Amino acid sequence: MGCCVKLIDAILLLYFVVIALVVPLIDGQTCLPQHYFPDMVVNLRTWYSHEYEDYLMLEKPHFFGGLAWLELLFQWPIALANLYAILAGKPWFNTTCLIYGVSVSASMAGVLGELMGSERASEKLLMVYFSWMVFGVIAILRGLMPTCVSTCSSTAKKVARKKRA
Repeated sequence: MGCCVKLIDAILLLYFVVIALVVPLIDGQTCLPQHYFPDMVVNLRTWYSHEYEDYLMLEKPHFFGGLAWLELLFQWPIALANLYAILAGKPWFNTTCLIYGVSVSASMAGVLGELMGSERASEKLLMVYFSWMVFGVIAILRGLMPTCVSTCSSTAKKVARKKRA
């Protein structure tokens, strides 16, 4: 179980690094004026929107703008805290990871419902948003795992010895 937790933490570390960059630079353009961003970042978002036919980013419907604000004001700071918690080995990582995962999964449920219900989304675009949902589920599962595997396993062994005695 210990190496499974380390693998999940490594995956989440990479994910939180990506989120630390993508949310303020790319997703922030959904709810903030574009003149706040460098041209290179605006061009990157435009390229992505056209390459993946992401009509949500192009049209900016109101619910998507609301989710962008949620991501910018709530999920992004928690992702930064999770990044710090992984690197510093903080005991509260499970709690913040669970909170983050539930919030992202709920957001992605709404987005995926729109994408699949509208029948306008390409397979490529669905794969992008499904991958974000998968990371949300991974964060939830990591939040539900024990904090310290070695302590938990030694405690379980002590309990098993007491039952035998």
